[in-house]
Amino acid sequence: MPTSLRLHALGYTTPDGVRLFSDLTLSFSGERTGLVGRNGAGKSTLLRIMSGALAPAAGSIAREGDVRLLQQSAAPLSGETIADAFGAREALGRLQRLETGHGTADDMADADWTLPERVAAALVDAGLPGLEPSHPLKALSGGQRTRLALAALTFGAPALILLDEPTNNLDADGRAAVAELITRHRGGAVVASHDRDLLRRMDRIVEISTLGVKIYGGGWDTYVALRAEERAAAADNLDAAERRVRQVARDGQAARERQERHAQSGRKLRAKGGVPRIALGGMKRRAEDSTGRTHVIAERKNADAAAELAAARAEVERETQVNAAIGSSRLAANARVLTLVNLAGGYEGAAPVIRNCSLEMIGPERVAITGANGSGKSTLLRLVTGALRPIAGTADLHVRAALLDQDVTLLDPGISVRDNFRRLNPGETENTCRAALARFMFRADAALQGVATLSGGEKIRAGLACVLGGSKVPGLIVLDEPTNHLDLHAVAAIENGLNAYDGAILVVSHDETFLDAIGITRRVAL
Repeated sequence: MPTSLRLHALGYTTPDGVRLFSDLTLSFSGERTGLVGRNGAGKSTLLRIMSGALAPAAGSIAREGDVRLLQQSAAPLSGETIADAFGAREALGRLQRLETGHGTADDMADADWTLPERVAAALVDAGLPGLEPSHPLKALSGGQRTRLALAALTFGAPALILLDEPTNNLDADGRAAVAELITRHRGGAVVASHDRDLLRRMDRIVEISTLGVKIYGGGWDTYVALRAEERAAAADNLDAAERRVRQVARDGQAARERQERHAQSGRKLRAKGGVPRIALGGMKRRAEDSTGRTHVIAERKNADAAAELAAARAEVERETQVNAAIGSSRLAANARVLTLVNLAGGYEGAAPVIRNCSLEMIGPERVAITGANGSGKSTLLRLVTGALRPIAGTADLHVRAALLDQDVTLLDPGISVRDNFRRLNPGETENTCRAALARFMFRADAALQGVATLSGGEKIRAGLACVLGGSKVPGLIVLDEPTNHLDLHAVAAIENGLNAYDGAILVVSHDETFLDAIGITRRVAL
């Protein structure tokens, strides 16, 4: 298949002056490409530029064939239907007019009689069988709308599809449907994602970093292995270059000390007298020439060592890492943590989504609440932590617990990250506060940012810092989709932190790799 899209010397700088990339040259065709990088690296921006929705600051783009971008789900408008999602309202209306005898000659000329069958097949492929084109979008769940958007995106077999975090907030079935649609698509696909299971299905990984863009053949696991080898080699090269700089400095100092000893000997000889003036002049000239040559050689060696060090540093990403180290909760192995008895609850005006739920957690268990979108997982967590009052039954927490929900509602958007930490961890010192925030990449003035100005990933990091960073570690951590919006490096750091945590964990997550990584011991299906 010919190349569908070519980027040449592309550059882009954000309106507030942050350069995301420059001189970026890439091509895409029929392969499936995973686009990875840290939060803020420019993945979403690059997809918008590739689709034509955003103009680059520099460079050129050549497109061959239809290139489509999956729009992230906005709230559907009143009256919008499945036909609108496919862009088929007018075409389907034309067929309906012809079938009822009200069509015109133009309708007959433009009629596509295969359209209803193709739309129905696309809905079946997306896991939405039986839905009519007239079905209102507002009647679909968020997961159903995502599936529909993917079905509409691939309808008509575009040459290249661009997807930005297509599996966010989807349940296991929804994620599987997305992966299957991408796999069956006969054109190319570029997928910006933090979903490691989805990235394992890619033919190659393109990484955007502070060093530019690198391409790795194979899926996620191959990328991780190759990237680890590269980082180890780069670190070794940097270590060797730093040793070389230190050695050159030592050699230069030793040479200067030798010169000084020779100079002292000459001065003593001149002070004693008895040496002809012409001989003393020759000795002085030779000493000066030797000092000059030593200086030139030292400068050249210093310059060579500095250039070697700069090149080695350029191969190492100097990026701040999340350090999700958590102190001890001191939770005993036989301590009662949580007791739910015939719990029922939901939201006012709706039938209770949680009914007759009973659960007991003892000691440092790690329990995952599973179930399809809409089954009440988030509602159950709010009932457990007291954020929502039960309609019936009881929910008793026997230890101190901390909840981090999907919207990070524990943070007050009207104040800074630092002030939120002090509010949620009363009694902590300023030093403890700043140290905890620094571990989650809120150093110095970054800790003074208003929560309302944070991105999704930054907000989750701030919430984690406030929940996990204090000296009084909760005996139970309750997490609702904690990896949403976080880049994969931050996810790995949080996995390491939770693995070291000695308390209990109650978690809702559709990220199976994350659940496996933190050592889930029991699953409760809703």
